[in-house]
Amino acid sequence: MRNGSGSVKVIIDTGTCSGHARCAATAPDVFELDDSGYALPLDGEVRAGLEDRAREGAWACPERAITVE
Repeated sequence: MRNGSGSVKVIIDTGTCSGHARCAATAPDVFELDDSGYALPLDGEVRAGLEDRAREGAWACPERAITVE
């Protein structure tokens, strides 16, 4: 689902994330990791133009801990 600005929002279930870091390896311009390799929650929306990268990073997650809305 897209919001009015045309960008997307990413939600990371930090309780499900197992720290494989595939999201950041696939889309380093969207996802950041903590010192242990776990995805950090994003603050706000993904910048315009990075929507497809966010989806690719979400699909790379083996736990499906990432939702793109």
